[in-house]
Amino acid sequence: MEANTEAYEVVGIGFGPANLSLAIALEEQRGKDENQLTAAFFEKQPSLGWHRNMLLPDTKMQISFLKDLATFRNPASQWSFIAYLHAAGRLAQFVNNQNFFPTRNEFHDYLEWAESSFSDRVTYNSEVNAVHLPDGHAGGPVDTVRVEVKDNGPRGGTRLVEARNLVISTGLVPKMPDGVDRGERVWHSSEFLGRFHTLDPSRVRRFAVVGAGQSAAEITRFVYDTIPDAEVYAIMPSYGYSIADDTPYANRIFDADAVDDYYGGTERTRESFWRYHRNTNYGVADDEVIRDLYQRAYDDEVARIKRLHLLNLSRVQRVDQTADGARLTMHSVRDDSVYDLDVDAIVFATGYDSMDPTALLGDLAPYCLRDDEGRLRVERDYRLVTKPELNVGIYLQGGTEHTHGLASSLLSNIAIRSGEIADAIAIDLASRQHTTV
Repeated sequence: MEANTEAYEVVGIGFGPANLSLAIALEEQRGKDENQLTAAFFEKQPSLGWHRNMLLPDTKMQISFLKDLATFRNPASQWSFIAYLHAAGRLAQFVNNQNFFPTRNEFHDYLEWAESSFSDRVTYNSEVNAVHLPDGHAGGPVDTVRVEVKDNGPRGGTRLVEARNLVISTGLVPKMPDGVDRGERVWHSSEFLGRFHTLDPSRVRRFAVVGAGQSAAEITRFVYDTIPDAEVYAIMPSYGYSIADDTPYANRIFDADAVDDYYGGTERTRESFWRYHRNTNYGVADDEVIRDLYQRAYDDEVARIKRLHLLNLSRVQRVDQTADGARLTMHSVRDDSVYDLDVDAIVFATGYDSMDPTALLGDLAPYCLRDDEGRLRVERDYRLVTKPELNVGIYLQGGTEHTHGLASSLLSNIAIRSGEIADAIAIDLASRQHTTV
């Protein structure tokens, strides 16, 4: 290893809410134990961004404000949502609003407020290209790794960083239907607002939204309200929007105890989790948004106009991009008919795939063990199971649905999960320090 190579106990790959929460947990761990948990984070975006293209006006969070970056782990944290409100001078006003669910825009402002405390530990416009074994490694134990970081900013260049632990949090991957490519007028919901603002609203006559979940319903409502002369086509495989189950007992699926039950459960237990509780988060929408859309459709009927078209039991078979929009080949499951629909733009709110860190792991991939289905094996503390000779800790923030359950990629457990990872790293550091005394 070169003498001038930076070295850190923890290198975080990605800096969204998950690794921001980890930065907080590590800072609180450092203050508690006075250990040397040095950390550096690298994020390919130019700044902190959390679903920026879905920060639609007045859209609400689907979880309580108490499920922030820290409170469930440390209610006294100086980086809680309540601390943010106090710092902003809005605590009383928020309480007077009598609402557990802040707007997404306010929650994003909270994330930026928390991030400002860690600007010295995160480098933006920096993409981790690969992870390498130490220089000259010829077998035997691996105690550190080299992280290759590319600067995508004006300076350019590549730097090497030495790490004792890696925490990977590269986020979800937008999912498009097979055979459909994104383009000038064909979008995924993850890029919605940025793309939408490139349109001339006066020239939009037909707009299509594919999907039956929260994002699809919110986009449909937004377009309907924003372009009053446009017809909006809501395309979904179901008969209609289904309500998200957010009742108290169902919500226990997102508790930390539920992670233990899932992780320690049998295959039958895990199957039951998914079968009975997918409707807490997947392919469902909030009651308020559903009722808003229904009221708009009803008002149109009263006014004898037709702007909101519900194309239920339908799928988009093919998308051909045209000079000023897209031609959709539609298949109706109701009568097995096929027809064309021309639109000015179409957005697919078709969800995300979990992150797969395999390519990023590079030289470390052969050391990581997998289960019978080829999936990465993960310990309860989110550390990858590796061969004994790899002493480097590799932790995942995401991509662990198969081991830790439904809440793996959600905000609900973010504070607890980050605390568990920080605790595991601190224990490992203390153990190594003790053996060298």
